[in-house]
Amino acid sequence: MSGVVRAPTEWRKELWGSPLRAAFTLGLMLLFIWAAFHALDWAVLHAVFRPDAQACRAVQHGACWGVVAEKWRPILFGRYPYDDQWRPAVAVTLLSLTTLLSAWPRSWRWWLLPLWIVSLGSFVILMRGGVFGLEGVPTNRWGGLPLTIGLAVVGLALAFPLALALALGRRSQWPVVRTLCATYIELVRGVPLISVLFMASFLLPLLWPAGWQPDVLVRVLAGLSLFVAAYLAEIVRGGLQAVPHGQIDAAMALGFGRWPVQRDIVLPQALRLVVPALTNSVVGTLKDTSLVTVVGLFELTGALGLALGGDPTWRPFYLEGYLFIALVYWLLCFGLARYSAWLERRLQAG
Repeated sequence: MSGVVRAPTEWRKELWGSPLRAAFTLGLMLLFIWAAFHALDWAVLHAVFRPDAQACRAVQHGACWGVVAEKWRPILFGRYPYDDQWRPAVAVTLLSLTTLLSAWPRSWRWWLLPLWIVSLGSFVILMRGGVFGLEGVPTNRWGGLPLTIGLAVVGLALAFPLALALALGRRSQWPVVRTLCATYIELVRGVPLISVLFMASFLLPLLWPAGWQPDVLVRVLAGLSLFVAAYLAEIVRGGLQAVPHGQIDAAMALGFGRWPVQRDIVLPQALRLVVPALTNSVVGTLKDTSLVTVVGLFELTGALGLALGGDPTWRPFYLEGYLFIALVYWLLCFGLARYSAWLERRLQAG
């Protein structure tokens, strides 16, 4: 009972335990109230929500959310043809629903892989077109939210199997395999992602045979996957090292082979231990997709530049546009963080 009573008392002492602490607490509360009042006044009370550029220019101390109401389609879909924007909307919805279903532990069954194949195939068909009467749309016109989510989801899906192989290879008893995996991981982790994207987009085409050149989106996706795999491999390796070696010895003594031990005993425990770190890497990958703008692919942040850069009427309201994009990113990343916490509790309970 004493422990239950002591916690709120100590919490109050941290804030009000001395005159100096009380002064700091009061000052921070007043600063927070002042900032919240001005933010509310700017974002809501004196804001313009209708797509009226004249009203936005007339307001002195308020936000112009009308730029979002006017430009939400080019922001979310980039340069994709206006009349066909239902296709990326359906494509990203299907991919998102498949991802959400895959996040439910009860759906971790054999049929999940065929479902992913169908979902990714539908995503490519809807986005690219050229079949089933759909007008063809080149990848350089893809953009906005579908490109952001597509790069993140597909990049992680391609990177994770490679990361498992690299993590297991770096712990291999074969020196050649261990050295090659360690060299790859340290080499890739020693360069920034933007340099990998530049190499994939501009340097690799110089090495391909004349007359054959992969699409820029394929090259960027490959570079992103190879880069993310190196970081995921170190996370998985940390989980592998945390599994007590005595369990491996006991399983080998019971007659298990080396690969069944890794598949059925070591990897499940290792992945359970590194759920928070994996989520951190997933969130980082989602945000790193914004770097593809430098190689000519206009995802969510790049699409905002396209939407406002060529329109002098709405160009002054970049701040509101970036706040809208920040809200989209925050919703995605916060959802991932809460799912990670839920999954961690569920796996620990199991």
